[in-house]
Amino acid sequence: MNEITAEQIAKHYSAAMDSVNLINAGQPEDMTDADWADTLKRNRDHLVIMLAKDFWTTEDLTPLRTASA
Repeated sequence: MNEITAEQIAKHYSAAMDSVNLINAGQPEDMTDADWADTLKRNRDHLVIMLAKDFWTTEDLTPLRTASA
């Protein structure tokens, strides 16, 4: 694997936190249940993939683990 920079890690963490925040915000009023279920699945899948990465350093991964469960 190529060396990953601190800046790249920060971008990955920010993107993962976007998924966490979206999940934690709950279903928007104007979204159908089917669309929300799809959105949850895609964002949880993204978090599972990100949690499997080996480049994390001191980032708090607890919100990612909680939201992906």
